[in-house]
Amino acid sequence: MTIRISAAFDSGNIRLTSILDDRITLEIARDKDSDFYQWFHFRALGVRGRRISYEITNAGQSAYPDGWPGYHACWSEDRVTWRRVADTHYAGGVLRFTHEATSDSIWFAYFAPYSMERHNDLVARIGGRPGVTLASLGQTLDGREMDCLTLGTGPKKVWFYARQHPGESMAEWWMEGALEALTDPADPIARSLRQKATFHIVPNMNPDGSFRGHLRTNAVGVNLNREWHEPTPERSPEVLCVRNAMDKTGVDFAMDVHGDEAIPHVFLAGFEGIPSLQPRQTTLYARYQDALVARTPDFQKAHGYATAGVGKANLSMSTNQLAERFGCVAMTLEMPFKDNDDLPDAEFGWSPERSKKLGRDCLAALHDVIDEI
Repeated sequence: MTIRISAAFDSGNIRLTSILDDRITLEIARDKDSDFYQWFHFRALGVRGRRISYEITNAGQSAYPDGWPGYHACWSEDRVTWRRVADTHYAGGVLRFTHEATSDSIWFAYFAPYSMERHNDLVARIGGRPGVTLASLGQTLDGREMDCLTLGTGPKKVWFYARQHPGESMAEWWMEGALEALTDPADPIARSLRQKATFHIVPNMNPDGSFRGHLRTNAVGVNLNREWHEPTPERSPEVLCVRNAMDKTGVDFAMDVHGDEAIPHVFLAGFEGIPSLQPRQTTLYARYQDALVARTPDFQKAHGYATAGVGKANLSMSTNQLAERFGCVAMTLEMPFKDNDDLPDAEFGWSPERSKKLGRDCLAALHDVIDEI
């Protein structure tokens, strides 16, 4: 059977350059109107029983080349269970992974995809549960809705939002886990949280980039997490409508959920450099980190980003903007594209399942500190 490579589907991204026997060379396409690229997601057909080498030849010029060493590509034959390709190597600017499929077709991706179809299923399913309201805060440049789920009756105002960078699909897997837990009528932590807080949850901040197969930008090549100081309808309507909604509700606690290409750990990034930093904010942020450490061994505090100096915070980023704007406790949660080196899993690496469990653990840690916020 002739081998065929395709990516013309929801979140697909690859460009075929050649097929020579059992060696396939490929390139990742850039985000539209942008130099960012790293996300790939494609299907290979006609590969049953053939040990094929896939080579992404422009990996070395990608947005985060430090993300390739130690990385293992994701594969699935049923698009449900995603494992890691053991034979993955990066050298000379080329990412190579070699795999023998047991079916006629196989899918490969940078991380287990979270399609817009699954997103639509998620918001429909959760939005139909008792006590949950599903609304659109606005529309994207491609005309997609900015879905927001609201639940809970308590006075604390909590915002969760994810996937500003669409290629970071683990962020929406986290959302699925958090939403399932938070709407579970038998979960005592969820029941208590719903009494203490009102939650506003945006599972996908960048639907256009997600569908287009982008790594980091929206439909016009804009990095949404550099727009929070002055979003516009022309460049960043996604941020504008969400920030406007936050202005109406107020914010006491906010978490922006992401994935990191290079660092093989789960960690938080805070707001230490904002101009109006208050001791109360830093104390509560530290309390939340300690609570999360106590809840799950998948989280740690030793590895992460350097903190900004006093007054040096970038206020175009959401965590800094919200902490400054509302005097709230805000943070960016980062999960790895690779594996969590503290608890490695050679077969699955960091995975959708672990992302979902972390969502539940983050809720439990919030419950530990919610009365202090």
